[in-house]
Amino acid sequence: MEFLKCGPKWTREPKQSFVDEDKVEIITERGTDLWARTYYGFQNDNAPVLQIETDDKFFSFVVKTEFESSRRFDQCGVAMYLDSDNWFKASIEYEDEKIQRLGSVVTNHGYSDWATTDISSDIKSMLYRFSRRNSDYCIECSEDGISYRQMRIFHMWEGAERIKYGIYACSPTDGSYKAVFSDMRITECKWESDADWRD
Repeated sequence: MEFLKCGPKWTREPKQSFVDEDKVEIITERGTDLWARTYYGFQNDNAPVLQIETDDKFFSFVVKTEFESSRRFDQCGVAMYLDSDNWFKASIEYEDEKIQRLGSVVTNHGYSDWATTDISSDIKSMLYRFSRRNSDYCIECSEDGISYRQMRIFHMWEGAERIKYGIYACSPTDGSYKAVFSDMRITECKWESDADWRD
């Protein structure tokens, strides 16, 4: 099933965007971000997110991201935004001309974490696969769309019933760039259950 045929809706629509039957383009705005309290103390809750709603407890969502980021913390990727205190995002965040941070943030009850690994700033495209099993979730990434590697497994305390998920892009500092999302599709759950690997 194609994501865009499911009627996604904006949570904070960006000033500049383009949506057609097979891709989404977002021009980011400076000072936009998602973060809640931990370490920095502040809460920034103004990034645009394009999402669909579902009560399906078992699925995977795949999307390809392409980006022209050039300022610190510029980012685009997958999001599950339930409300300002409960959300998830996975992306590549630009650091400098040498490195970027491939990572994810899980926010439960108003506090964020941030798990990252450094990658080359030459990488300007990444695919993500976001999977759900009840209120547990898995995020994976791939450079070729064939081999996926796990980034993290996590639990959402408010993510047991109907959820919203999709894509986002933002520029927390003074950046503005174009993020392109394509190949967005929803499939049966590709995240193996514990019974699969215990056998």
